[in-house]
Order: sequence, then C-alpha cells, then structure tokens
Amino acid sequence: MSSEQAAPGELPLDGELATVAARMSGLLLSRETVDSVLELIVSLAGTTITAAAGVGVTLVDADGGLVTSSASGPLVREADTLQYELGEGPCMAALADCSPKRIDDVTTDRRWVRWCAAVAGSGLRSVVTAPMVTEDGCHGAIKIYATAPGAFGPSDERELMTFADRAAVLVANARAYERASRFSERFKDTLRDRDLITMAKGFLMGRDGLGEEAAFDRLLSQARAGGVSPAEAAEQLVGPAPREG
Repeated sequence: MSSEQAAPGELPLDGELATVAARMSGLLLSRETVDSVLELIVSLAGTTITAAAGVGVTLVDADGGLVTSSASGPLVREADTLQYELGEGPCMAALADCSPKRIDDVTTDRRWVRWCAAVAGSGLRSVVTAPMVTEDGCHGAIKIYATAPGAFGPSDERELMTFADRAAVLVANARAYERASRFSERFKDTLRDRDLITMAKGFLMGRDGLGEEAAFDRLLSQARAGGVSPAEAAEQLVGPAPREG
C-alpha cells in the first residue's frame, strides 16, 4: 500500500496539499469554494491510499446535520445514506468521538450491526474513517471504503488521520471565506439601504418642506401603510440606489 511507502506523518501528495493551502490563504481564496476543496480531498485521498474503492467526505452543516458533500461513486453515497438513515456507522461514530474508526470486515464487525448488515450486500467489506477537526470544532469526516476485507491497517488509519488534519484546515478556510463573503454582501446591502433612506428623506424634505426627523417619520408611515421595509418604501420614492461593483 502507499501508506507503507510514505514516511511517518508524511503524505505522498503533501506538495499538492501545501500548494492548495497556500492558494487558499492568499488572494486566490476567492476562487475556491467548499465544493471544489472537497473534490480535491476525495481525489487526493483515493490516490494516496491505493486500496480505496470509494472515497467520500461527510460535512457537518450549520444546523449540526450530516451530508455527503463529495463522493467518488454510488458505493460511497449508498453507504453514507444508510448511516444517516440508521443513525449508526463508523463515520457517525468518528464524528461523535472525534477519533478514527476502522472496520476490517463488515460481515464480522459487531459495533454497528444494522449498518454492517445493510452494506454487506453492496460489495463493501472494509472501511477506515477519520474526523476533520480544527480548533473551531469538527467539520466532518473523510471515509474510505474497500471491497476486500482487511484492506486497511493501522498505518492507513494513521495516514488518513494526518490527511484529515490537513483537509480540515482547507475546509475551515473555505467556510470562513464563504462566511466572510456573505457578511460582506449583507454589509453592502445595509449601506445601500441606508443610502436609499437618506435620499428618500432628502426628497421628502425638499418636496414637502419637512425637517429631517419629520421626513423620516413620513417615510416610516409610508412603509407601514404599504407593508414594506423603510428601504423598500424609500426605493419606491426615489428609485434603486446604485450598486457597488
């Protein structure tokens, strides 16, 4: 296996991961999305651990739910879906315990009996999974499936843990950027609403000879009467504010 060829703590594709991490920490971060990062993780994990018949990433969403965000094939999605539906399995246990889990043979493992029985007919026989953890918490887990029993050993488990640590940073960075982008858009909308209200007040002050406070009260009254927000009422008076690029 490839894990036997790599030095302890070193991944054969560390260079690729380092390059992506560097890109995401700089200006090119804006071009990366969580989805593209996950596709990279799946591709590199499958290349690194050659016994893999399928690789997937489960993410913990903002509400604490689980979703298979990237998968190399239907075997992964089917096995993952069964874990979510049954409420048990190695990936869910890895997330709950924040520690790696390995099944050498689903036909003999007794920890997650229902899930093992459900996937045995699909050809899946062995699994190794590791959580993706940073100081912000557990973002998800990488799991690797194989169709042969005993496909993964302790060295694969350690390698996947090292890989998951690196992948967790990439996912955390991508998510942080997306959150920042959403905040930036909300901030732009707030400024635009403020500008609309300012223009509408000025319009009412000039048209109706009102003071600033009276103009604002008039705008609020029109908003309540129309069942809209003050910014929407302002837009009805003066038209849309110009958007920044």
